[in-house]
Amino acid sequence: MLQLVIGNKNFSSWSLRPWLLLKQAGLPFREIPVRLRQADTKAQILAHSPSGKVPALIDGDLTVWDSLAICEYLAEKASLNHVDLWPADPKARAEARSVSAEMHSGFAALRQHMSMEVAASRPGEGQTPEVLADIARIAALWTSCRERFAAAGPFLFGDFSVADAMYAPVAFRFHTYGVELPPLAAAYRDTLLALPAMQEWAAGARAEVGA
Repeated sequence: MLQLVIGNKNFSSWSLRPWLLLKQAGLPFREIPVRLRQADTKAQILAHSPSGKVPALIDGDLTVWDSLAICEYLAEKASLNHVDLWPADPKARAEARSVSAEMHSGFAALRQHMSMEVAASRPGEGQTPEVLADIARIAALWTSCRERFAAAGPFLFGDFSVADAMYAPVAFRFHTYGVELPPLAAAYRDTLLALPAMQEWAAGARAEVGA
């Protein structure tokens, strides 16, 4: 069985991405939770992953230790079960990869000032000019995708894909910090938050902090 090494559900945004993808793809896996920000955290992670960071996916003698690389690997695994985690159309697939890569490497201000804290409620906090620019870009991206792919389904490119998993932590961030969004972007955020797997992750986050 696949094993996924993850950090705290309350704030480990990178752990959420492959975890959600595994859930949505219906791929069975076992969680290996590691509590972050502890004296022995690094040693615990190094027992499973050479990077010393979460997440890490273990498949037999293979370890994959980058979130986007894990998602790519899972997309290949899921395709064997006839589950597509990238759009079938080549142009849409290229755009979905671009969207995912932009999330993977960008939005530094949002990460710094609106860190994921699922169990918290902090409306209005962290809205620096740089963060607002990141929010505007994400809202525009979400809106553009939903305008063009609405007929194919409720997610960025119609069906759930790696791109949606990459932006799932942002949906939690926008909820925590009470970010106002244009209608299509707000509806997409709510679609992500309503997923049973996202509700399961949120329940785990609340349990961690006793909320």
